[in-house]
Amino acid sequence: MKKENIFIFDTTLRDGNQTPGIDFTTEDKQRISKILDDLGVDYIEGGYPGANPIDNEFFSSPPKLSNSKFVSFGMTKRPGRSISNDSGFQELISHKTDAICFVAKSWDFHVEKALGCSLEENIISIEDSVSEATSSHKEVMVDCEHFFDGYKNNKSYAKLCVKAAFEKGARWIVLCDTNGGTLPHEIKEIVMDICKIVPGSNLGIHAHNDTGNAIANSLTAVIAGVRQIQGTMNGIGERCGNADLISIIPTLILKKSFNEKFNISVSNESLSNIRKTSLIIDDIINRAPNKQAPYVGDSAFSTKAGIHASAIVKDPKTYEHVEPHTIGNERKLLISDQGGKSNIVATLNNIGIKTHKEDQRIAELLNIVKEREAAGYTYESALASFEILSRQIFGQETEFFKVESFRTMVERRNNAKGELITVSEATVKVEVDGERYMSSGEGNGPINALDNALRKDLGKFNKYLKNMELVDYKVRVLSGGTSGVTRVLVESADTKTKERWVTIGVSPNIVDASFQALFDAINYKLVNSKVIDK
Repeated sequence: MKKENIFIFDTTLRDGNQTPGIDFTTEDKQRISKILDDLGVDYIEGGYPGANPIDNEFFSSPPKLSNSKFVSFGMTKRPGRSISNDSGFQELISHKTDAICFVAKSWDFHVEKALGCSLEENIISIEDSVSEATSSHKEVMVDCEHFFDGYKNNKSYAKLCVKAAFEKGARWIVLCDTNGGTLPHEIKEIVMDICKIVPGSNLGIHAHNDTGNAIANSLTAVIAGVRQIQGTMNGIGERCGNADLISIIPTLILKKSFNEKFNISVSNESLSNIRKTSLIIDDIINRAPNKQAPYVGDSAFSTKAGIHASAIVKDPKTYEHVEPHTIGNERKLLISDQGGKSNIVATLNNIGIKTHKEDQRIAELLNIVKEREAAGYTYESALASFEILSRQIFGQETEFFKVESFRTMVERRNNAKGELITVSEATVKVEVDGERYMSSGEGNGPINALDNALRKDLGKFNKYLKNMELVDYKVRVLSGGTSGVTRVLVESADTKTKERWVTIGVSPNIVDASFQALFDAINYKLVNSKVIDK
């Protein structure tokens, strides 16, 4: 049986840009276009030329693409106006794009209330717009906005909109669940009906996630007959977001029910970089990655329970539906009070400490982990601190300097200009190979000041720390309000290698907890710089 093609249409730059808190710059759009092109999607919707200065600038200097078609988005001509007398329409078709995607009303309620025109005038706008765009030798798509709501309200009119666009030459008719309220069984029934008037090879699906069903609706639409899927990277978009292509693409490639019947333009090589793609997009929009995101999240292939870890060690297929490396992810057996010896042994082997479950030190380490987690530690979130603890148990050097004392001070005062400021200072006394050092540091808070002071002068170890920086700091009060136990997680990074690691401290005193985490962070860096070998 010959496989059919599924076309991937990415609207991150248009629909994704409607996400609250996201406003792409022209540079962002150029960068993301290159990322999407490298991934291999079929269509990249760049935005709405004429709508704002950013999109105007972007379309005046469109990205150079190797794999994807560049698409502009806009309204059909305004009802009651001719094509030549509609400046917005003329702006849309004037740009050098591979395709145009028109948005057209297909819900009679919206036509009359939002557009304020007759149902007949809306049909004429669709027909005239498609005819004009196709005569300009552009590939034309029509997004039938609110199609599923329109179909349920006035089936005959919704179908008339679809038929009008198709008969005038539109390559794609995209059925939009604009409000995101349609359920999978409804999608299947309606799409199968539309396939009676328009071939599935000319139909697409555009699903929003307001019921959490955008991915399910998109895949159900494929089963029902459509051959184009629209969505965004990481599911960003207005309100609850769009269908997440980061999840849809691996499903199409890796799941038998789809890969036996369909081809997509994204290669297996590109698929192995999809986690990286997801992380880069989150970095651009300045959003923390979703750790539980399907396929690509940090937790997607993480196992906490000891019984599960034991089974995975025997055969990963016991608790994994696909192989992590196929999407650029990795298997993680987490260290926690719920884990067992298998979790610990696997983790130790990964960091280079070769051992086995019968090693008595494993039982000792496991008991310490359980005791500490009862006190507030969480090693599954701070593997660097777990590595330091493990190396101590296994007799490996992890403490390169001793801290004799430290002090922090926060002062609120007026500066020389009479401005009220808050100044944080810290002083640290350390011993390195019998030599005593005292360093002071300032920062935007006591922890930042302490970090600067601690790393200011560690003698012969300074050279190993020059690329190290603190990139994240999280605090949680575990109990008792202001007098409770405090957990601090510190994330550090190497600016050269881009490696990141997380360490932990727990104490009734927030500064003390922070110092524990900072101390582990520096020692982790020194351990992995192989200071001992040098």
